[in-house]
Amino acid sequence: MSVLIQDVPGADAGSHSGAGGGAGQHGQHGLARYLAVRFLLIIPTVLALVSAVFFLMRATGDPITTAFGDRLTPAQLHAKLHQAGYDRPLLTQYLEYLRGLAVGDFGRTATDDQPVSAVLRTYGAATVELAGYALVVALAVGVPLGMVAAAHRDRAPDVALRLLVILGYATPVFFLGLLFKLVFSVWLGWLPTSGRASIGVQLELQDQSSTTGIYLVDALRSGDGAAVVDVLEHAVLPGLTLGLLVAGVVARLVRTNLIGTLSADYVESARSRGVSRFRLITRHATRPALIPVVTVLGLQIAGLLGGAVLTETTFEWKGLGYELAHYLSARDFPAVQGIVALFAVVVALTNFLVDVVAALIDPRVRY
Repeated sequence: MSVLIQDVPGADAGSHSGAGGGAGQHGQHGLARYLAVRFLLIIPTVLALVSAVFFLMRATGDPITTAFGDRLTPAQLHAKLHQAGYDRPLLTQYLEYLRGLAVGDFGRTATDDQPVSAVLRTYGAATVELAGYALVVALAVGVPLGMVAAAHRDRAPDVALRLLVILGYATPVFFLGLLFKLVFSVWLGWLPTSGRASIGVQLELQDQSSTTGIYLVDALRSGDGAAVVDVLEHAVLPGLTLGLLVAGVVARLVRTNLIGTLSADYVESARSRGVSRFRLITRHATRPALIPVVTVLGLQIAGLLGGAVLTETTFEWKGLGYELAHYLSARDFPAVQGIVALFAVVVALTNFLVDVVAALIDPRVRY
């Protein structure tokens, strides 16, 4: 048997090289397959939410009968129903709605007869701007709180901060917004109570030749310092109110991951070399602990959009949340369906991007 076992030069290396190449190819195929599946899941996710809203809205009856049923003759009412298409079979309405969505046609609003796509373009920028402010607040508040809590684990600062985070997360958004308005606008008079900017600044920004709809960007582009200050003053309370909704989640996540990272071998090695505790936390342990925060922030987009409805209504911040509340009260089916469809697409795409980041950071999630 010993005669048959011979050393072949390069055989070992070749076999390892082939194995490594196969593993690399398998990993690439695994990543591509994983991302393809995740991307395709966007379609049933959006379809399920859009369908649920479509049928739930119609389960309450059509808006024309509710609004004009006692003021129109049966013939007039039937004519309006026929014009709006509400007299057709429900399945026919549903299929036509899906056909329109597939080509980007969201229909026209029932209350003011304008394209729903125009509503999405006009007010979508305001919601994006508010979500941006909220994310800044969530990181600026949540990350330091989580670091302080981890540095003083199970001591008075940790307990106090955890209670504060739970209290902030459990407080209803609209109540927190009203409380901020009462304290900082009514009692102290420091900040405006509502709106995205003062009337004069709004008109100035809207008169620009090219506007993004995001007031802070437009104010910076105009070079008007007073306009920038005015926009930021109006953004403080709404951004703080919505941002605290996510800050609690960020703080708890940073605390948990930072405590785990502080017990890692490389941190213990740095501690044994005499590195100070402050440097251990800020330079060695924080960066790895923040990686999961990125994925969680992506998942919190749905919470921000849900909170935006109440926040925008509380502060009269005229974005999609504000308009959604208005169209819901008017039972404007096409407008509500269009806004919810956009929210569903944003949430689904954000979750897909989170999956991409997670797959790139940790290859184990691909299998």
